[in-house]
Amino acid sequence: MAEEDVQAATPEPELAPYLLESARSSRSKCRTCRRKIDKDTLRLGILLEGPFGTGYLWHHLTCAARRRLEDVEAAYEQQAFADGLQVPPLAELQALKEKAEQARAERKELPYMERAPSGRSKCKNCGKAIDQDALRVVLAREVSFGNQVRATPINVHPECVHAELESEDCMTEVEGFEAQLRQNSTLESSVVDEAVAAIGVLEG
Repeated sequence: MAEEDVQAATPEPELAPYLLESARSSRSKCRTCRRKIDKDTLRLGILLEGPFGTGYLWHHLTCAARRRLEDVEAAYEQQAFADGLQVPPLAELQALKEKAEQARAERKELPYMERAPSGRSKCKNCGKAIDQDALRVVLAREVSFGNQVRATPINVHPECVHAELESEDCMTEVEGFEAQLRQNSTLESSVVDEAVAAIGVLEG
């Protein structure tokens, strides 16, 4: 075979560590929130080299800012986006991170009780409305996101606590419940006593 008939294989272009772009379709999913990334929504691709090949793991840009700000900052530093793409100022994304951290710091331990700030919430056990200023108990319920299982807070009437604790997807334990409820709640002890009386005796 003549030498000129042998064509060298064209090497694949090397991928950059980051790629910030508008989603080309609605097929990709955010690896942070596990939700769909809608077409034309800004997404950040973080390069992953694995045993099955090399490619990008996609995140909503706002999700990445809240959870992986160092990657967002690196992508901006490397200008990992096409000229002309409208991207938010980095300071705006850094503010999202600060707000998310503040919210996590202020998050209360479950279970706890509080007064409903409005009349818009509903009891997740009986489905009825919880009146404004009425006492409500916040428990943990199991929810699934893809392959992950997380605890999400739910609001219930004090009188519905017993039934909710017996449900299969409730992640709040009966054992030690009253002690945890008192420890995590910031209401006056007399108010807590009122709610505990409405809850009734729990058998764990």
